[in-house]
Amino acid sequence: MISEVLRTKREGITALPRQDKPVPSVSIPQNIAVKCQRCKEILYERDWCRNLKVCRYCDYHFKLTAHERIELLVDQSSFVEVDADIVSADPLHFVSQSQVYAEKLEQERRKVHLNEAVVTGYATVEGKPLSLAVMDFRFMGGSMGAAAGEKITRAIELGIERRIPVLISSASGGARMQEGIFSLMQMAKTSAALARLGEAGIPYYSLLTDPTAGGVTASFAMLGDVIFAEPGSLVCFAGPRVIEQFMHVSLPKDTVTAEFIFRHGLIDAVVHRRELRSFLIRLMHLYYPVATLIPVNKQ
Repeated sequence: MISEVLRTKREGITALPRQDKPVPSVSIPQNIAVKCQRCKEILYERDWCRNLKVCRYCDYHFKLTAHERIELLVDQSSFVEVDADIVSADPLHFVSQSQVYAEKLEQERRKVHLNEAVVTGYATVEGKPLSLAVMDFRFMGGSMGAAAGEKITRAIELGIERRIPVLISSASGGARMQEGIFSLMQMAKTSAALARLGEAGIPYYSLLTDPTAGGVTASFAMLGDVIFAEPGSLVCFAGPRVIEQFMHVSLPKDTVTAEFIFRHGLIDAVVHRRELRSFLIRLMHLYYPVATLIPVNKQ
């Protein structure tokens, strides 16, 4: 009975001829939104960039490139890059199971449009000169090789030569293993340069960003006259995963964060990204007396 009714209904249906029309293509803009790595919320990229790449829900600080960091901290159009032509060689002719180190370097340069993991130069902050070295985690995890160490050392020596403060912004997984002892030597090299800077009575400001680890933490990152970090930054010598794999123990939550080491007196401040520039301005005023900044009316 039911099958006869359905057959009758089907017989009363006339199918229209099929028309294969092309489906119009829809252009979807790229980079409309990003996903927070901590709280997993979706952020509109435009609002995210306006908020200095900080999540408005959980305050997670995304990584910045070296040039984004420089733009955030110094006066507009005041930065002059130096030593951009210094690049790493391949002193050990290192070959891993997957790739030759020299080929890896060339790939990294093309990918991030930088010659090394650090950008150095000089600029002004509220009109006051500053020598700076800013590390970029995109280039081989910000690892410190011979070229990076040389560039940082030259930035320190520029501060000594011109008697201007030095700022180093760290973002690194540590020494670059592909360069072996040549990489480890940069720890002593940069530290010796900072000792000469201190003897000259010139301040060194150390900014720690996520992550700051390994040989960078064990050298110049922790030698600042003032050491400050962005919230939530991983700051350690050996990271949690390394400790868990080696010692087979899990570290307590938030053990190696900027807030943890601040509570234990290892650094001087944890500063939100929105306040970094004003914090740096206050530091600069401590070195440049106010009297020298105000023109004197001789009339």
